[in-house]
Amino acid sequence: MTMEPLERGRTVLLAEAEAIADLARRLDDRFGQAVRLLLECRGRVVTTGVGKAGAIARKLAAPLSSTGTPALFLHPAEGLHGDLGVVTPDDVVIALSYSGESDEVVRMLPALSRVGPALVALVGCPDSSLGRAAHLVLDVAVESEACPLGLAPTSSTAVMLALGDALALAAMEARGFTREDFALFHPAGALGRRLTLRVADVMRTGDQMALAPEHATLKEVMFAITRARAGAAIIVDSAGRLAGFITDGDIRRALQADEHAFDRRAGELMNRKPLVISGNPLAAEALGLMEESARRPGEMPVVDSDGVPVGVIMLKDLLRAGIA
Repeated sequence: MTMEPLERGRTVLLAEAEAIADLARRLDDRFGQAVRLLLECRGRVVTTGVGKAGAIARKLAAPLSSTGTPALFLHPAEGLHGDLGVVTPDDVVIALSYSGESDEVVRMLPALSRVGPALVALVGCPDSSLGRAAHLVLDVAVESEACPLGLAPTSSTAVMLALGDALALAAMEARGFTREDFALFHPAGALGRRLTLRVADVMRTGDQMALAPEHATLKEVMFAITRARAGAAIIVDSAGRLAGFITDGDIRRALQADEHAFDRRAGELMNRKPLVISGNPLAAEALGLMEESARRPGEMPVVDSDGVPVGVIMLKDLLRAGIA
């Protein structure tokens, strides 16, 4: 029956969702056994499959690797021409084939048997060549495909995809994989940056930090801010410790109130209790302090354990670093 595109789209989504829900209801201890194989694997997990199932197998290797289970995809056609050499007895092979009779996959089975890895099969037909050769079978049978012709792999591949994610995440949790571990494998991602970048990695130091003594005039402070291309100056006492903080906005407001304010001393105008960060915590913590402050500062001094300024952290630098 021909449907309007919107109706067909909803029908496909509902059919695939129901197929996944049905698999969740059927899931049994074999899933737990598969997770244990992943946890006990001394080598790597090798995923394989051809066609649409191959695309799912390739995708499965990605969440496994990024969540603590080293994995790679082996194309069965390439495997038959030498790439089977990547497989060792310490590995776990996860083979995907809905029919369980995909020619390239089936032709690899004798060689895999000789090498000796554990073989897990994701099949819709457990009594197939692949199903019979596997040490463990996870049945991904679906009642029907979402394809209106009943031909294109749709519900079956959706089920394989969801089951692969379930395996990867169940193994991740059982392994005790943490957010910090995830960040280690995703250093370029937003979460990775939030969990790895520290204040010292993004703060400005040296000539990019505006410093001035308490006795400096506001004119001198403004020059220091300009030279550093900053938006504020850190005011220090005679021992070099943080005494206060002056923003260019503070100076402009002082000049509006008094045209001779440039001759005033920094110690008269500075904020003696600025928002400060000590040590070298995560840059995300510095961002949190700035966002939680009622003053919503754009810059914040960074001091060492003795209260000596070692840098300044700017909101725009945190944003540029992808922390926010």
